[in-house]
Amino acid sequence: MKSINKVILVGNVTRDPEKKSTPGGQTITTFGVATNRDWVTSQGERNSMTEFHSIVAWGKLGDICAQLLRKGKLVYIEGYLKTRSWDNENGTKSFRTEIIATDVILLDRDKRAHGKDEDMGGATEEHAPMEGADDSAPDDLDNLF
Repeated sequence: MKSINKVILVGNVTRDPEKKSTPGGQTITTFGVATNRDWVTSQGERNSMTEFHSIVAWGKLGDICAQLLRKGKLVYIEGYLKTRSWDNENGTKSFRTEIIATDVILLDRDKRAHGKDEDMGGATEEHAPMEGADDSAPDDLDNLF
């Protein structure tokens, strides 16, 4: 049976992207995205929760993300989950799950409709989809972060 590892997020960039290069010269850009979830309890109480995600973009996609994304921008991210592990200075094993971006679309609220911000339904694509992530991203990222 085929398995699926796919993530789709729409949220706000939480920090400006940080661009680095691997020793082999490949670009790697990291940034954070926050998503919100709202719900109402059976007692009618409104609740909200924010989830923070670590995003990694490789190669040309990483270059484009570093150039166009800024803190606060609304963004569509498509990718897959990847968990890496390493040993800390104290000898314990640490884990981090990240989203490896394969497609990024910069969204901006549409201010043309009636002269005010519209919801996501009025979102416009500010830039063509940023496709082209390198699927050959190395497994060993310990020296980069």
